[in-house]
Amino acid sequence: MKRIALAIMFVCCTMALTAQDAIRVNYKGAKPTITDFAWAFLFSEDDDEEECDQEATGWVKNALENYRKGLPQDEGVTFNVDEKNGYIYCEYKQDEYMVKVEMCYWNESDQKHKLFAYSSWLFINGRHSMGQYDDIQFYRYNNATKKMFFTRDVGFDVEYSDDYYYSLPQKGKDIIVTHWDKNGGKEERTLKWNGRRFHLM
Repeated sequence: MKRIALAIMFVCCTMALTAQDAIRVNYKGAKPTITDFAWAFLFSEDDDEEECDQEATGWVKNALENYRKGLPQDEGVTFNVDEKNGYIYCEYKQDEYMVKVEMCYWNESDQKHKLFAYSSWLFINGRHSMGQYDDIQFYRYNNATKKMFFTRDVGFDVEYSDDYYYSLPQKGKDIIVTHWDKNGGKEERTLKWNGRRFHLM
């Protein structure tokens, strides 16, 4: 029953997070950076956003603000930015619990769009455990309009369970899917980027 209630709450929060209009990406220079995409995504909500939205992304917002201001991170928070490779890794750790957040983007082959991803997963004692806010979201950015929209058109469906974890690339272009079997064994599969979508290899 508890699992069902969490699942319902997760779906409601995910719908609230993704049911947005276009998100404008503001930036300086010739093109947006990963921090520009992250800022646009995290701060696109209204001031009176849903409570679950604040719980899901509040600590990540704070970490990004601290990074931009050159301030130290809060206890238990790690925040690393790789502007060259268009990747952000954010982690919050407390006792046996750890939340991993990754953000990155891909240049699409039509040279007119980019695909931005936000991924958040809960780990307990080093293994993924389905959390209330676990999710991977994709937004397609239009270079001409400087706006991005939520999209599910990425070539695969996400498997939401304790047994699956999706890792975004810091280097390279492919997403790695980790699957744990009943005996605790681990298998990794690759979602190969083709310039527009991903295909399982």
